[in-house]
Amino acid sequence: MATSSLPPLPNSRTEADGSAVIRVLGYNIRSMRDDTDALARVIAACAPDLVLLQEAPRFFRWRKKLTRLADASGLVLLSGGGTAAGPALLCSLRATVERTEDVLLPLTPGRHRRGLATAVVRVGGARLGVVSCHLSLESDERYEQAGLLLDRLAGLGVEHAVVGGDLNERPGGRTFRRLGDGLRDCWTAAPWGGEYTFSAADPDRRIDAVFVTEGVEVLGCGVPRGLPGVAEDDLRAATDHLPVLTALRVPASTS
Repeated sequence: MATSSLPPLPNSRTEADGSAVIRVLGYNIRSMRDDTDALARVIAACAPDLVLLQEAPRFFRWRKKLTRLADASGLVLLSGGGTAAGPALLCSLRATVERTEDVLLPLTPGRHRRGLATAVVRVGGARLGVVSCHLSLESDERYEQAGLLLDRLAGLGVEHAVVGGDLNERPGGRTFRRLGDGLRDCWTAAPWGGEYTFSAADPDRRIDAVFVTEGVEVLGCGVPRGLPGVAEDDLRAATDHLPVLTALRVPASTS
């Protein structure tokens, strides 16, 4: 879709029936090794309620770096970072946090440690499980990690949930399909903006995605190129991936 014809994405709001329209941003930030000012500008321009980060800082002063990014973006640090081996969650003040848990996945010797940042939040009258993930570069390990992610999601005990991350795999791959068997791929459900997420300089593939459980309405999902306030120079300077912005309508919770 051409950026010049990019239609508006619904703004965050709470409906009269208690359901919540929320914006969720998925973003691999490459340990904040690039232009952090550009990164903060991109995040802030997307006006997200939830940010699902991958490759967040996880070593020296990682919490301080994430807190500064959250503050510069008008958000707060929710969970993850070093304690989740990279995935992290930020949120706006619309979200009331019920609980968080950082999960380390089994380590394969000689490979990068992987984890999940998870939370349960309430926005308006809606209750939502949230998971950020960054799956392995190796096919078999990646497939197993997807199964562990789905198990962890089921264990959150919520009716509605959103999962986002760097899958290191294109649609059609068996891990992508495994997630799509139990969840809805938001880009497929309601494409909006751009499709390809990597690389930021010359995007030619979609390896970053956002998924939701049944019952969550997808109002639009894609790379926010052409969104007011999101500059092309900032997208290229912020990190090596492009972000995925999704608007969702989450029904009011019955519990």
